[in-house]
Amino acid sequence: MISLGKYAELEVIKELNFGFYLDGGPLGELLLPIRYAPENLRIGDDLRVFLYCDSDDRPIATTEIPFAQADEFAFLKVKSVSQHGAFLNWGLPKDLFVPFREQVTPMEAGKSYLVRVYVDTESDRLAASARLDRFLKKTADNLKDDDEVEIIVAVRTPMGFRVVVNGEFWGVIFESDIFQPLRIGMKLNAYVKQYRPDGKLDISLQRKGYRQRIPEAADILLDILKKTQTGCLALTDKSSPELIYKSVQMSKKSFKQAVGSLYKHRLVELKDDGIYLLKDKK
Repeated sequence: MISLGKYAELEVIKELNFGFYLDGGPLGELLLPIRYAPENLRIGDDLRVFLYCDSDDRPIATTEIPFAQADEFAFLKVKSVSQHGAFLNWGLPKDLFVPFREQVTPMEAGKSYLVRVYVDTESDRLAASARLDRFLKKTADNLKDDDEVEIIVAVRTPMGFRVVVNGEFWGVIFESDIFQPLRIGMKLNAYVKQYRPDGKLDISLQRKGYRQRIPEAADILLDILKKTQTGCLALTDKSSPELIYKSVQMSKKSFKQAVGSLYKHRLVELKDDGIYLLKDKK
């Protein structure tokens, strides 16, 4: 289906000195300015383009790639603010408009916000909204525990972070499950830790279960130790979660369990200043 804010494969039907016209179906003939046209483009060719509105609010085609299309979330920077709303840089010549009614708090130039791109049905224009609740379903009835999902970090809370799950639902990563630096707008693969009876989602950055994590984590940690010149890692159970993740890309809990597994199998020695690979295991 051909619609604003989306990509489409369109046929070239006219060639003029300032550009090409494409068959936009229900949107009519769409101009592709000459500066966006690939070399050797001819009438009859099919071309993948993005459809949006120019400065006069006329539908137009471009081969440039926006940071997000309609019905997607994106973390975008405010270029300017006017008496009508804010304008975001989304990678195209015409900035993306956020009306005041679609702002949770007044947006400020130079700051970035997580927004949803949408088509305003009243004006048939592309716009963005920071009021994410109205685009997300209340229950995640098509997900279950341990499903892999895609998340966007959305809101910092006293409990941890609220995240957008698969572009459809809210989820929560609790502070106790955070083992790496997170920032608003970050996109990650994650897992459903718990699907609650009320349809809400608890999210984890790792799969559940000692059996799934620890053998693999122990092997990874052993391989890292073997690749060091000294056979030593300056990490202990008192090291911060951030330092552990930066060094070995594990949560502190997984790291401690992996160390315990290696120690149990007499592969490492534990000292006050770190973990040492036993000499006969190098």
